[in-house]
Amino acid sequence: MAINLKGRNFLTLKDFTQKEIQYLLTLSKDLKNKKRIGGKEKLLQGKNVLLLFEKESTRTRCSFEVGAMDEGAGATFLGMNDSHIGKKESIEDTAKVLGRMYDGIEFRGFKQETVEDLAKYAGVPVWNGLTDAYHPTQILADFLTMMEHVDKPLNKIKFVYVGDARNNMGNSLMIGAAKMGMNFVALAPKELFPEEKLVEEMKIVAKETGATITLTEDIEGVEGADIVYTDVWVSMGEEEQFEARIKQLLPYQVNMDMIHKTNNPDMIFMHCLPAFHDLETKAGKAVFEKFGLKEMEVTDEVFKSKYSVVFDQAENRLHTIKAIMVATIA
Repeated sequence: MAINLKGRNFLTLKDFTQKEIQYLLTLSKDLKNKKRIGGKEKLLQGKNVLLLFEKESTRTRCSFEVGAMDEGAGATFLGMNDSHIGKKESIEDTAKVLGRMYDGIEFRGFKQETVEDLAKYAGVPVWNGLTDAYHPTQILADFLTMMEHVDKPLNKIKFVYVGDARNNMGNSLMIGAAKMGMNFVALAPKELFPEEKLVEEMKIVAKETGATITLTEDIEGVEGADIVYTDVWVSMGEEEQFEARIKQLLPYQVNMDMIHKTNNPDMIFMHCLPAFHDLETKAGKAVFEKFGLKEMEVTDEVFKSKYSVVFDQAENRLHTIKAIMVATIA
């Protein structure tokens, strides 16, 4: 049966089947090829999309804006100081207004409840550009990158996520891996394991897809990894937790010793960015001045090594986000 996602929201990968996720990945690949050969057909001609941001972003905003323009759609950006949402107007009222003006709405912010309320009342597809709970658009970009760089199908890949395994990336990567039948390992201190309820839910999914889900504190868990993936230790809005997270996660820094422990010369390193790998940012300098760390979740050596595919990964945000818009509103 043909896959039809028109009119669907994109809030979490929990809502999608393996075949639907694979369809989006195939569409992403096709749209990427189309862009590279200069394809002229505009699949979103006459459409308009809204980008509603509580949290700042580089890759998410640019991917939605360029993706929309590539396919002929108009895109409006609203930061939280640009609208009355949550201040003079409820989310419900705002959603009902915006849904009459736009064909699709992207939200990037804090509460998963907010994007779900927008989806409940807008009457048009709503896309989750990131919440504290999930980051599903990133996962599609990650999987497309894996398909391009690992000479194995997704369901044969050993994928190790290192760091805070209960943040939006840890949650979403585990969900995506379970859906796609992957061998997923969360390598983290026990107190930063994903919530038990979500783990049990994904283990049920894994039984259907052939995936495995392992939680471990042991660095030796990277043995045989095809992919080592990490994320920042402190998410936006949680900066007061830097000291605690450094103590918890410094032993889990992705460095060359960890890369060599994979015993896989063909492995790749991934990171959703931005990354604290040097002192070339204000944030990086502030951490160094306070805690004496020049690098955090990944060393500069690994970040710039032959193993790193982080910029291919970043580019793929454009192609997968474009696929989500095309699939749901074209």
